[in-house]
Amino acid sequence: MLWKNFSQGIIRENPVLRLMIGLCPTLAVSNSAVNALGMSAATGFVLICSNLVVASIRKIVPDEIRIPIFIIVISTFVTISDYVMQAYFQELHHALGVFVPLIVVNCIILGRAEAFAYKNPVLNSTLDGVGMSLGFTLALGSIGVIRELLGAGSVLGFHFFNPAVAATVMILPPGAFITIAFLMAALNKLENKVL
Repeated sequence: MLWKNFSQGIIRENPVLRLMIGLCPTLAVSNSAVNALGMSAATGFVLICSNLVVASIRKIVPDEIRIPIFIIVISTFVTISDYVMQAYFQELHHALGVFVPLIVVNCIILGRAEAFAYKNPVLNSTLDGVGMSLGFTLALGSIGVIRELLGAGSVLGFHFFNPAVAATVMILPPGAFITIAFLMAALNKLENKVL
């Protein structure tokens, strides 16, 4: 059961490539691998911590006010993440811009708090948060690497080909849609082969 809680978010219920949630930051910040990994780290921190806290307080939170309580919990961890990034990773914080504070309303975070953490014990909820975070990181990281490589000819500062021949559309928002579509198709093809 614990393995299922952990593993389902990586592929079977991958937030970006299966559930198609959390697409706003995915489209906006995945134009480079660094931005994608930075957003993944911030989102993962918030997701894991909020799942842990929501599962811890689930029995004392009345149903009528659970959503506002979830938002307060989530916004606390988003604020921590935002301040740490602003203090220690200023360039990344500037590049991610408004999308770090917007983690508060990311459907992945609130959806997991409502659908899973509020109904399950702490360990299960924490493992669910870790699995969903890994799935989000794999999806966002893959999208960031592909878009940066095809759109700028480099990844993480390593140049692979002349940027003059790169497909600039790949570092623009349509490039994110194109990349997501190909990754979803590849995942479906791989899953069909396994089954």
